[in-house]
Amino acid sequence: MHPHNAKHLSEPFFWRDARLPFIEARSVGDGRKLCYAKHSHECFSIGAITAGQSTYLHEKSSQTVQRGTVVLMNPGDVHACNPIADQHWSYVMLYVDVQWLRGIQHDMGLDTRLDFQPVAQTHSTCADLFNGLTELYATLIGTQTEVLDKQCAAVSFFTRMQQTLGSATQRVEQPLDRAERAEQYINDNFTAAISLEDICSAANISASYLIRSFERRYHMTPHAYLVNRRIQHARTQLKSGRVIADVAQETGFADQAHFHRAFKKHLAATPGQYKL
Repeated sequence: MHPHNAKHLSEPFFWRDARLPFIEARSVGDGRKLCYAKHSHECFSIGAITAGQSTYLHEKSSQTVQRGTVVLMNPGDVHACNPIADQHWSYVMLYVDVQWLRGIQHDMGLDTRLDFQPVAQTHSTCADLFNGLTELYATLIGTQTEVLDKQCAAVSFFTRMQQTLGSATQRVEQPLDRAERAEQYINDNFTAAISLEDICSAANISASYLIRSFERRYHMTPHAYLVNRRIQHARTQLKSGRVIADVAQETGFADQAHFHRAFKKHLAATPGQYKL
């Protein structure tokens, strides 16, 4: 945990506190040189564009977002925000544990038998939401702010967010289709050297059908999904203090250089910058 160093605005800043394990923050003061591959997170993600504008890709939609816009990604949503030409833009992001948010929803009266309900909107220009998010970010990274204050601020903001945005309609659970069986196989074996034939065999599906159905369902190729899954796992390991070289090897990357390139492509930050 450290204060935001403004010396290099293009370098990402990450904040974490072991006393608040349910939330993580990051910011970039100048995002002109930072480009993201399409990716997703296991957690709930919410961000605010604090200056300039950028392109926001969410699932199959793409649009320009600018200062005052809040972007929202439910767990598993494929997305990317990238610069427009050489236009300046900056942003702050929060990554929030889904089970913690589920508790907020239950406290607000949601049936406790239900799992986390996805947020209905992908972005919002609500001024109260934008101001509340930037204020919460400032509270979280404040070095003189007491932990209780940070906890109360987080609960208050996400309660207001839920009231403002609501939830998407709950998806009725259906038996796994073949694309989902392929996804499950990747999730179960992502640290191994998986081949296309392995995935096809596990899902009982042809290669051409797999590619078409998987991209339609998950908005990524099976390979892109595999790399994204490895990066998700690597983030968890790095946050726990693991050595970068060990994480690279155990997460299934060919070597540390390959891990470094993939990590930076997905988070616009190196493993060392993220590890703090």
